[in-house]
Amino acid sequence: MKHLFKNDISTKFGYIVLLFVLLQIPLNLISGISSERAQRQQQVRDEIANSSAGEQQLMGPLVHIRYLDPKERDSRGRPLSKQKLILPKRFQLDAQMLTHERYRGIYTARLYQAETQIQGQFDLSWLNTLANDEIQSVSMVMAISDSRGIGDLSPLNLAGQELALKPGTGLRSWPQGIGAELPLATLDITQPVPFSLNLTLGGMESLKVTPVGELSSLSLSSPWPHPSFVGDYLPVASSVDDTGFTAQWKTNNFSTNIEPLMLNCLENTGQCSGLNGRQMGVRLIDPVDHYLKSHRAINYAVLVIALVFATFFLLELLQSRPIHPIQYSFVGLALALFYLLLLSLSEHIGFNLAYAAASLASTVLLGSYVAGILGNRQGRLFSFCLVLLYALLFGLLQAESYALLMGSILCFAVLSLLMMMTRNVNWYGKTASAANQGD
Repeated sequence: MKHLFKNDISTKFGYIVLLFVLLQIPLNLISGISSERAQRQQQVRDEIANSSAGEQQLMGPLVHIRYLDPKERDSRGRPLSKQKLILPKRFQLDAQMLTHERYRGIYTARLYQAETQIQGQFDLSWLNTLANDEIQSVSMVMAISDSRGIGDLSPLNLAGQELALKPGTGLRSWPQGIGAELPLATLDITQPVPFSLNLTLGGMESLKVTPVGELSSLSLSSPWPHPSFVGDYLPVASSVDDTGFTAQWKTNNFSTNIEPLMLNCLENTGQCSGLNGRQMGVRLIDPVDHYLKSHRAINYAVLVIALVFATFFLLELLQSRPIHPIQYSFVGLALALFYLLLLSLSEHIGFNLAYAAASLASTVLLGSYVAGILGNRQGRLFSFCLVLLYALLFGLLQAESYALLMGSILCFAVLSLLMMMTRNVNWYGKTASAANQGD
């Protein structure tokens, strides 16, 4: 056993393991830089949202009625004032979302302008149950989570009448939005009352719509080719390609249970979580998030460094070409520096070009260095293998759904190759030879 510890190969293997552990320090530092830059990007997006319009959530139109109930009275004997919401019998929203970017330094935020057409019809026959002196106010309101995004706004067309809109809803639970007083004297409420409205709505990243109708339909389209459909309801039909996406939703009040949720939120301001979850919409995601991909690449750094060190050790073992631990150290630091280059370049030229540039720089540096150590032939072979390794890593980063499977197969293949190449090595013989030379 004592000869084993005197063996140069065993000592070299111990150095390699120690160096491998020490290289986790710069890799962790680079990973920390990546996380810090990603957090800064999110902070910039929040700052841009605070100075413009953030994620939008649209609810309405709804008819809001304030009335006196003579059957219930307060302590002074006066009729109680109550509220009621009438939801549309039919609700349809169509929006075309045009995107643009806003920059702050090297960081960006994705914004959109949604050209929105809203139409439907109300059944206002419930008002016939009230006397004229019991009706305090009747208005149509539409809540918008961030009213700063309201752009061009057409008058509300209600049964052929154009009504001027005013800011705010007058509702405590959803104060931001628009509203209009309804002229009951000129409306025929014995039959369905149609409405329509055109609205330009700006926001950031996501647009969500509450399905307020007994029958609700939503249609969204955009030239942005990377949508993520969000909310409680998935589209009944969608199409996504390089030219953009289109999606349609359809639902009804049996599946949404929207009216009791809305009344509960109206009467109890703090109990709106159930209503807020009843959404359907889209988030415009960025699949080329270079911080996320850089972080994922760093997660594979252990595998890359282990494979390169194993290759060096194998060359040293099979060709009896000694490689000094300091040379291992330089190679390990160069491999770690690849990830810092990747992160910094991706902030300016995009992830794919940054990966190509960092891979090329790393391959040229390490190939030249290995050629000086082991010879030109081995240097060219090492460069080819390193290019292949970086190509496989890039494939792992692109294949999100199959990354684990591909990584597992790669590790198994490499381990199998190493075992096959060293299966005839007489490890005890090398130890004995080293011991005899020492004697």
